[in-house]
Amino acid sequence: MLYKHLQGIVLGVLLSFPALAQDTWKEVAPGIWKTVIGTPDAYNLLTAADVSPKLEGLTKMPAVVFPLDPSEIVAEVTENQTQLRFPLNREEEIFGFGLNFKTVHQRGRILRLHVDHYGDSDNGRTHAPVPFYISSEGYGVFVNSARYIDVYAGTGSRKDSPNPPEARDRNTDNAWTARPYSDAVEMRIPAQGVEVYLFAGPTPLDAVRRYNLFTGGGPLPPRWGLGFTQRLHRLYTDEQVHEEVQEFAQRGFPLDFVGLEPGWQSKSYPNTFVWDPGRFPDPEGFMADLKQKGIRINLWVNPFVSPDSPIYKDILPLTASHTVWAGVVPDFTLLAAQQIFWKQFETEHIAKGVSGYKIDEVDGYDQWLWPDVARFPSGISAEQIRQTYGLLVQKQSAELFHARNERTYGLVRASNGGGTSFPYVIYNDYYEHRDFITALINSGYAGVLWTPEARASKTAEEWLRRMQTVVFSPMAMINAWASGTKPWSYPEVEEEVKSMALLRMQMMPYWYSEFAKYHFDGTPPFRGMNLEEGFRSSDQKMTLSDKEADLEANPYAEATRREVKDQYMAGEYLLVAPMFAGETSRRVVLPAGKWYDFYTGDFAGEGQVITVTPGLDKIPVFVKDGGIIPMADPMLHAPEKGEKYDLEIRHYGHKPSEYMLYDDDGVSYDYEKGDFSWRKLTVSVKPDGAISGEVSKAEKGKPDNLGNISWKFMTTQ
Repeated sequence: MLYKHLQGIVLGVLLSFPALAQDTWKEVAPGIWKTVIGTPDAYNLLTAADVSPKLEGLTKMPAVVFPLDPSEIVAEVTENQTQLRFPLNREEEIFGFGLNFKTVHQRGRILRLHVDHYGDSDNGRTHAPVPFYISSEGYGVFVNSARYIDVYAGTGSRKDSPNPPEARDRNTDNAWTARPYSDAVEMRIPAQGVEVYLFAGPTPLDAVRRYNLFTGGGPLPPRWGLGFTQRLHRLYTDEQVHEEVQEFAQRGFPLDFVGLEPGWQSKSYPNTFVWDPGRFPDPEGFMADLKQKGIRINLWVNPFVSPDSPIYKDILPLTASHTVWAGVVPDFTLLAAQQIFWKQFETEHIAKGVSGYKIDEVDGYDQWLWPDVARFPSGISAEQIRQTYGLLVQKQSAELFHARNERTYGLVRASNGGGTSFPYVIYNDYYEHRDFITALINSGYAGVLWTPEARASKTAEEWLRRMQTVVFSPMAMINAWASGTKPWSYPEVEEEVKSMALLRMQMMPYWYSEFAKYHFDGTPPFRGMNLEEGFRSSDQKMTLSDKEADLEANPYAEATRREVKDQYMAGEYLLVAPMFAGETSRRVVLPAGKWYDFYTGDFAGEGQVITVTPGLDKIPVFVKDGGIIPMADPMLHAPEKGEKYDLEIRHYGHKPSEYMLYDDDGVSYDYEKGDFSWRKLTVSVKPDGAISGEVSKAEKGKPDNLGNISWKFMTTQ
């Protein structure tokens, strides 16, 4: 264990803060160090999330030493704020700071990390403004504060810096820049102290894994959660739901759960949390009928309580000073408020058959959410509640299902640091397809899940392109609460959409295993190329001459950074490169090593930039050499508990390799008691080039849902 000191510097401050002792940094888990600066708030992100680290996974990771020179880490505490400074080397890149939609590389960014709906600008106001960043040099930094944090990610240049920028003459020097070199990440936290965690690698992916494991490990959804979901029109009745479910089956489209939007309630905005007796006269029977057909129900809610709700009178003293849509705002930091609110959900929803929730509007938009001047009965500030409300509703709702030993998988509008383990996927009202992919990449740096949902499209081509990316994401969802769109709403591409939806179901063994690795090992199932071994980033700064720039419009015009933000890794072996409406071809950056076409097994390239023209019916997907992809039959519903399925194991390229296939009952939390199994899939290559595959035997007494097993060697067939 290596203990180092954090150098403290105070210049002209009101509160004295001496230099910290040498043992300030304490190793709190393998490869993870913590320091406490000043007097932090008692309430923070980790106390709100209240999860335990997955120490078993952390102990399996490589031994490491403290990854930075502690003398270069500086803290200042004044009466009203804490300032932090972390060093940056000249070529160092940083990633993270939450769910950003337009930028992957964060060096040079100025952000205020503030939970909010996304407003078309990467300024820090977003659904998950996680105060965690990753360095290309293989370490991560997490600031455990529930405050609005100002971040200067390599933007400020200090006169006392040992690596100051060079003064240049703009008149004659073409290398002059309006953004001089900065050698630090600096942050301002409006509190008299803060907890800081440092995560070692040795690689950037290892640092991400340590963060994920420290915050509970990723969620392990039920198998049905990784199937296909359709969110229905907001005013559907039980009969209309049955009709749509029946049409899915008749048309041969897979479906595992449907979402009921606000009209399931007697009143919404604010909410009663009571079933509407006209649209749903027998909710328990309704859900039982659907369950027999393999369909589960997810309910839309937001937490703002109507005066007509049966819990209103009891919860009123435990709510904030301000209302939202004239509904009261429960203080979920109070146990009494939790008990009143969630008992209604347990008895009236879950006990009657509800399998999950879509928890809306816990993110923001200042015009309707409570203002920062609001007061909560707990005494915790409105700012801190805003930063953690998404964490609180995720944790507390998930616990209802855990108590019943039933896994859930739902949707939420806000999360934050510490929320990695919660079984929720973030969504929003924004709808830019390209930016959805950038957000999916950034979710892997933030310990959250994000869905690039489909709602409606201007053309059939756009609809198909959106559906293709939905299939390669954490939740395969059509969100048709307003449009009423269905998978077959664009007849010209109905068969292509169906083919993609069935591919999602075929890949269920792969997706399920990759989420298990997220849970047990901390590896995000969807992540950016900069976390992939062998990826040679081509995102160097481009040059921009005065002739190329419009200096009249912008006298400080800068060259832009070429970012790889439209392709990503999906699981251990797959590289996904989405197509967007209007495109017939695109460039794909392949990391080092040989890569093969997912559909044909043909060689695609090796450590190079290629151009692909896949046609309308395919999303470009590539498999690294030796890739093993376990596939199932294209079922219309995910396998239920005890239901066996046949397995076709595909191998790509010529490299011998292994893959760990995960198995459990698919619906309960019995895996927490050890009731799960890993089956090793092994491909061997003989000296003469002959390839063979082997599956390890099922362990006695462990889950075994595999039926017939076959191998398909894609590159040698």
